[in-house]
Amino acid sequence: MASGTKSKGAGAPKGKASAAKGKGVRSARAARTSVVSTKPKPWGTIIAVIAVLALAGGVFTYAFVQIHEKTKWVVSADNQDPSDQIPGVVKVKYEGAQHIDATQRVAYDKSPPFGGPHDGVWADCTGVVYTTAVRNENMVHALEHGTVWIAYNPDQIKDAALDKLKSKVEGQQYTMLSPYPGLDKPISLQSWGHQLKLDSADDTRIDDFVNSLRSNQYQTPEPGGRCDAADPAQFDVSKPPPFVAEPPGADAVKMDGTGAKKGEDQGVPTAPAVPPTDAVPPASGQPPASGAQPPPSQ
Repeated sequence: MASGTKSKGAGAPKGKASAAKGKGVRSARAARTSVVSTKPKPWGTIIAVIAVLALAGGVFTYAFVQIHEKTKWVVSADNQDPSDQIPGVVKVKYEGAQHIDATQRVAYDKSPPFGGPHDGVWADCTGVVYTTAVRNENMVHALEHGTVWIAYNPDQIKDAALDKLKSKVEGQQYTMLSPYPGLDKPISLQSWGHQLKLDSADDTRIDDFVNSLRSNQYQTPEPGGRCDAADPAQFDVSKPPPFVAEPPGADAVKMDGTGAKKGEDQGVPTAPAVPPTDAVPPASGQPPASGAQPPPSQ
């Protein structure tokens, strides 16, 4: 009995020690859990990472926009008519190579006209600033060669505004500027089959239109056609055929070419591929815009 009692008494302290040890382990775990759960999140690091990602995204977006802005006006097989991105452009499909003679007028469907039958002699489009209004039929022929014609209402565009338009034309191949009496808007831009009317010389769409359509081989019936006056006796830049304000009469050539006395087109060479040595060289000036073909030598 004594030995049994002794054994029972010895076991009690051991149980208490085990219990105390377990309690200590649980307390330590609870303490660690408390520390983990109360440890603050690294908000500074998180914010910094977010800021870096936002900055990188902004830089990428800015670069993408800048590249797009520079390339969207470049003429290519994949972007044959950049002017589709310009608000306000009016487009009409016209047949080219319909020629009349110098005694006839055309009953144009638009004012200013930007396509349709035209004189066999084109207006000089070597960056010429005309001080007087020019006959429509000659101006339209220049459009057929890839020219952009800027017309303005002389009662509304003067002084600084006119100087700004001149700066966009002078010395630039395949461009021309002229007054257009009675124009319903201050400014009207024409290329073959395209027109854009504007209120201000400060409108950025002027440059967009020129970049999109000047010498655009996909929108021009005769890309690379000559711009210099082939025969000064027929078209004198210093004294061009005058604009006629009165509506054409019943004998005017229709838009489908009905009634035309076929005038010879001097803009597209029909001679052999090798030009004669005495061919008139094209006038000097800025090279054609993107997508243009070089002017033929005759």
